Amino acid sequence: MSDQLENDCDVVVVGGGAAGLSGALMLARARRSVAVIDTGAPRNAPAAGVHGLLGRDGIRPGELMERGRAEVRGYGGLVVSGEVASAVRRGSGFEVELADGRRTRARRLLVATGAVDELPDVPGLQERWGRDVLHCPYCHGWEVRDQAVGVLATGPQSVHQALLFRQWSGDVGYFRHTAPPLSGEEAEQLAARGITVVQGRVASLETTGDRLTGVRLDDGTVVARTALAVAPRLRVRAGFLAPLGLLPAEHPAGSGEYVPGDATGLTEVPGVWVAGNVADPFAQVGAAAAAGAAAAARINADLVAEETRLAVAARRDPFSPESEARVCERVLGDRRHGL
Repeated sequence: MSDQLENDCDVVVVGGGAAGLSGALMLARARRSVAVIDTGAPRNAPAAGVHGLLGRDGIRPGELMERGRAEVRGYGGLVVSGEVASAVRRGSGFEVELADGRRTRARRLLVATGAVDELPDVPGLQERWGRDVLHCPYCHGWEVRDQAVGVLATGPQSVHQALLFRQWSGDVGYFRHTAPPLSGEEAEQLAARGITVVQGRVASLETTGDRLTGVRLDDGTVVARTALAVAPRLRVRAGFLAPLGLLPAEHPAGSGEYVPGDATGLTEVPGVWVAGNVADPFAQVGAAAAAGAAAAARINADLVAEETRLAVAARRDPFSPESEARVCERVLGDRRHGL
């Protein structure tokens, strides 16, 4: 179900995952007109369940989103299916255009578009992603506890990833694949924790039925594994922000892209906030939802400050441009609240 996009609103939330819906819920409860625009392709869609989320551990990602959309709508918020193509500055606000040509205006933007996982080019990897090929030990470690776990080295965090998975299993193998040779300290750390280092390039995954059974190397050797951890490179969905001069940056951890923001999510572009994986590649669902709510609270406070400034200006000079803007805003507000 998709709501009809209106011509204007207080806040457009781009992205309807945990961060976006949580932010929209906070804004709708603050009696702000808010529209969530979402493509319906969440990053965690391949996973069977969301874990580590208090009160909802194991809930299906789709069910969590359905609940969130219903809650936002329950407070008058809109949830619109579509893809944002561009966002440009219009006066003190923004004009948002969708890929199908629809447009709306917003006073503020909350960007919660998440990220796309770019996996190494290894046959069989993509097909098993989110099942027995995984990345986060806190999301999936319990489900593969005491199994034969492999870690495919893909970047600077791979050794750390292997050391983490050792908490859940005593049988962890580090597949060096195309990564640089281990430093002396890294090799010592892995050896001290009993983590086997497997040299050679990984050629493909071996499966039996619908289960991972091993990792095949270029020389034909098959190393038995029932789970494989990978650290994907993240690509953020933020191309529509380019007209505002807001471009993704390389994350300091070497995990891929992100859109920088301050502690509240405010970017270098006034009026634009970010939350969730688009701003923090390592945020789990709970942290992403919290970031969305926190950013929404700051957005509402920013709008209150603007409205207060206009009201003060109107009180001092009823014929000032600020007074006219205030009257227009009051009419819009009355209409949104059914007054």
